Amino acid sequence: MSDPSQSKYGLIAGNGRFPFLALDTAQKLGHDVVVIAIEGEASRQIEEVGVPVHWITIAQLGKMIDILKREHIREVMMAGQVKHVSIFSSLTPDWRLFKLLTSLKEKNTAALIGGVQQVLKDEGIELVDSTRLLKPLLASAGVMTKRKPSRDEEIDVRYGRKLARTLASADIGQSVAISEKACVAAEAMEGTDAMLRRAATLNAGRPLRLVKASNGRAHLLFDVPVVGLQTIDTMVETGTTALAIDAERTLLLDKLELLKRADTAGITVIAYPAEEDKL
Repeated sequence: MSDPSQSKYGLIAGNGRFPFLALDTAQKLGHDVVVIAIEGEASRQIEEVGVPVHWITIAQLGKMIDILKREHIREVMMAGQVKHVSIFSSLTPDWRLFKLLTSLKEKNTAALIGGVQQVLKDEGIELVDSTRLLKPLLASAGVMTKRKPSRDEEIDVRYGRKLARTLASADIGQSVAISEKACVAAEAMEGTDAMLRRAATLNAGRPLRLVKASNGRAHLLFDVPVVGLQTIDTMVETGTTALAIDAERTLLLDKLELLKRADTAGITVIAYPAEEDKL
């Protein structure tokens, strides 16, 4: 692998702020970046960042490979979400993607990305860790806010971590809402904020705890859990008092402001080592 300090990266951009943060960091570090933007997912504002941008649909694997090779890119990362419903959409796949899809034993996201990774490798292109440029934004182990979790919050969180890990490992969702040692709601395709609002309507005003888990994969190529300011705002709105996440495997967008906003709201944020349940 080339020296990360001297790399030219390809960045496959999905939705949200993740691609913009990665690009901002890359530019500050002097990296060259070429963006492969996914139609219907990436914001058109990405064209204003000042780097080459190529637009493709989620079904154009062959076009993406052609762009990467034409731009002489050997390392590419994914940044930003692509909705699960989009990945297996009604778009007609090009021949490269069609060939890949017919070879997969399972048609889930993990199998598809693993297949894409192998296709890229066969072309001399490496799919690399999607957080490579954003290590400072990863959650560090321990209580990250001024307030530590109460005993009841700790009990709920530990129960929720088992459920969230199971959910994430099955590629269903990453989050659960817990209250009084019961799972009030589990995330599927609707996303964390919608899941919390649904939980609040079911929970009769009792406090909720939000638990997010990363998939148990050794890599962080995709589906990295992300928490942003909107998540904290939704927690305040829904009476969610605690947020539990995986340390070193969860991105905190606007990290300093996020933790400040959590402190102001009296929310406790705890990051657990991914392989254990003890702080």
